[in-house]
Order: sequence, then C-alpha cells, then structure tokens
Amino acid sequence: MEPARSHTEISLEVDGVRHTLRVDNRTTLLDALRENLGVTAPKKGCDHGQCGSCTVLLDGRRATTCLLFAVARDGATVVTAAGLGTGAELHEMQRAFVEQDGFQCGYCTPGQVCSAVGMLDEVAAGQPSFVTEDLDATPVLTDAEIRERMSGNLCRCAAYPNILAAIRQASA
Repeated sequence: MEPARSHTEISLEVDGVRHTLRVDNRTTLLDALRENLGVTAPKKGCDHGQCGSCTVLLDGRRATTCLLFAVARDGATVVTAAGLGTGAELHEMQRAFVEQDGFQCGYCTPGQVCSAVGMLDEVAAGQPSFVTEDLDATPVLTDAEIRERMSGNLCRCAAYPNILAAIRQASA
C-alpha cells in the first residue's frame, strides 16, 4: 500500500499574480496566503470563521479563509483588500472607508472591506438576506440589510456606524 501524500502542489491567483506552492494538506487558505506567500491583508483573528478578519473574495464571492483548506481551492482566484484597487488608485470601498473613518485599529478593516464589496455584489445579484422584506424583488439596501449582511465581520473597536456610512457611500 502506498503511503498517503502529506503535501500537495497547488496554484492560486492572488491579487492578479499566479503562484504555485507546495502546502501541507492540512494548511488553511489563510495560512497559505500569509505564511507561504507573505500576503498579510487577510488577518488571523479567531481562526474559527466567526470574526471575518480573514475575509477575501474567492472566485468572486466573499469567503472566510481560515475555514478552507488550501488544497481544496487549487486553481482559485483570490482578491484581498490589497488587490482591490488598481495601481495607486483605491477601490471605491477603500476610499469610502478612509473618507468615513470606517476603522480605528484597522485590524478588521481588510476583511470588512472585502466583505462589503462581496455584499454589494450579492445585493446587485438580487440575493436576499434574512431581513429582506420581499424575496421576489431586488433587495433594498437599508441600514438593517447592511447590518445583517455584514454581521459576520466583527470590529472590536466598535467602528460600526462609520463602517455603515462607508458602505452607504460606496453603494451610492
């Protein structure tokens, strides 16, 4: 009987750059990004998928990277908060967070920004949330709708009013 493989070579496109790396099969996508590739925008907060600090856009959808095995995401496209803008130009959500002072310590900010971008894409696609009133209509981006959709991203500094204002600004 052949012994089980403990490492696998995978390919990831991160912020527009294709990488090939060899990872332990138990490595999370978060650890592969941070430890193998030196991508530090997604943060390790709770390491249980409860705080949202590690949120990125994975193949166009928001995802908590601490809950995903890197080998299961072979070939994926990852966009972190650092990869949202184009060159020296900030993404509209990043700009809104700066203008609305949507951060204090900044630890949760990359995850908040990626989650907000993904959330707006979900709304634009007509995906309802738990608080969506009319499930047959395009969701209306009320404050309650934003709060519900962002509830998986925690801010220990409690910058929530400014985060809400930033999302409102970027969605306008």
